[in-house]
Amino acid sequence: MDRIDFDGRAVIVTGAGNGLGRAHALDLGRRGACVVVNDFGVAVDGSGGSSDAADEVVAEIEASGGSAVPSYDSVATAEGGRAIVETAMSAFGRLDAVVNNAGILRNNSFGELTHEQLTGVLETHLLGAFYVSQPAFCVMRDAGYGRFVFTSSGSGLFGLTNQANYVAAKAGVAGLSSAVALEGAAHGIRSNVVAPVAITRIAAGMRPDDISESDLALASRGDPSLVLPSAPEFVTPMVVFLASEACDFTQRIYSASGGRFARVFVAVARGWYGPLDEPASAEDVRAHLEEIDDRSQYQIPTTVFDESGGIREWFPA
Repeated sequence: MDRIDFDGRAVIVTGAGNGLGRAHALDLGRRGACVVVNDFGVAVDGSGGSSDAADEVVAEIEASGGSAVPSYDSVATAEGGRAIVETAMSAFGRLDAVVNNAGILRNNSFGELTHEQLTGVLETHLLGAFYVSQPAFCVMRDAGYGRFVFTSSGSGLFGLTNQANYVAAKAGVAGLSSAVALEGAAHGIRSNVVAPVAITRIAAGMRPDDISESDLALASRGDPSLVLPSAPEFVTPMVVFLASEACDFTQRIYSASGGRFARVFVAVARGWYGPLDEPASAEDVRAHLEEIDDRSQYQIPTTVFDESGGIREWFPA
């Protein structure tokens, strides 16, 4: 099996001082990547700031014979995003991949969520991914090559209580990746999403009441003796592959959880066709809900226009 390597490639990993980002950065460094280890050094809730976390990961990469530089800029501003990309260009003269991983957690129930809790999470996860990726995209577009890995979450894709801010941000990240994938395709740029589950500082920041009894029951289904792996290193293989030249596809989402890797997709069922000469009624919708909900046939559109084509293609003869 040919080894996936990053010799001569430069990669940015945001939020690389701890947890998932640290695991990604270390493996990329071992595979020959020149790594920008970006970490603002904040606590799980985004407070504080320190250079220690990024410095320690850089030292680990260098100790194993790799090349890395630290970045202490915040992803949450356009200026910070540009500075992170400029760090890569200044240190390595190129930028081949970006792993958007930085994140914070400020949980609260939807009715009690404050403006600060909402904006802080959106700025770090969603706007942060945008602010780093936009200048990086321009560099990659000019070079004719690039890879983006956006970090979403099962929370953003499937939902979770007491995390409306986080859920909204992570759902937005998945949509942002699709836009980057579509605009980057003609320039050799590929953009994909990983939805990880791992025990990290973020997971430890969950409050006891954030996970309901029903959610715990759902999670404990199956063989009670089976202990699933939860270390960040069990997510990293998917991230490293998606960031590599070996990944030749784009606009996909992958779950990396419990040692399992699986494709996640948004699809549209064939559905029910109402009359074309006048609008269907709400009663018609109720009467045909079984056909509307039937998932035995479905399409995975790449754009909203692709969905429109599917409507015509499946139109009843």
